[in-house]
Amino acid sequence: MNTNRSAKIYLERTIITTFLIVVLSLVFLSQSVLAITAEEIINKRDENEYIESARIEAKMIITNSGREMTKEMISISKDENAFVEFTNPRDRGTKYLKKEDNLWMFFPDAEDVVKISGHMMNQGMMGSDFSYQDIMESTKMTELYNFELMGEEEYNNRICYILEATAVEGKEVSYYKRKIWIDKERFIALKEELYAQSGRLLKVSEVREVDEFEGRYYPVRTIMENKLRENTSTEFIVEKIEFNPEIDESIFTLENLQ
Repeated sequence: MNTNRSAKIYLERTIITTFLIVVLSLVFLSQSVLAITAEEIINKRDENEYIESARIEAKMIITNSGREMTKEMISISKDENAFVEFTNPRDRGTKYLKKEDNLWMFFPDAEDVVKISGHMMNQGMMGSDFSYQDIMESTKMTELYNFELMGEEEYNNRICYILEATAVEGKEVSYYKRKIWIDKERFIALKEELYAQSGRLLKVSEVREVDEFEGRYYPVRTIMENKLRENTSTEFIVEKIEFNPEIDESIFTLENLQ
């Protein structure tokens, strides 16, 4: 009888000990997961999405009140310079050149080069929901914003870190504040809410498809909605991308626009 009671006590203590070990393991695991900082998360995102140089073939599908327009383009970028040429029949020959903080556009019909500056940088490129700044901005996020880790959440069946980004004082940015859902496994921003300084929601960007290139993940299908406009959205699809190609510097000249 005493033997049975001793065995029962031993079994109960074993169960309690095992339970405590499991609980403590989960606590330590959660602490180690939360040990990652917002800066580390956004740096990993930059490692995937920041482009030092690339050649991209892409298209924009612009939907406005049920009507669709497709615009195809070739984009070549290096550091803070970028060159974009549209190739679809309607817009063929329309070109953009970004050199550091300056942006020019060439209209083939008018055979004229126009400089785009100031508030015009935030207007929709070719009538899309992506602004000129959205398409051609090349600065790392960590140089423009301060980040705070707000927690974790599931989005489209992926566990994501939720970060809040606030513009660094003195930096010129398109959006004063951003709320970003970053995939915990691939460190890609799957969703962004973009806000004005007043707190008004301006745009929502959602990544619908991600591919892996040479060991890095990159969004290849993104939908942008401008919340200041009704019944409009733009899908940006990367059809081909080459990282770090050889680029002739003459591409980034005004002479190449014409």
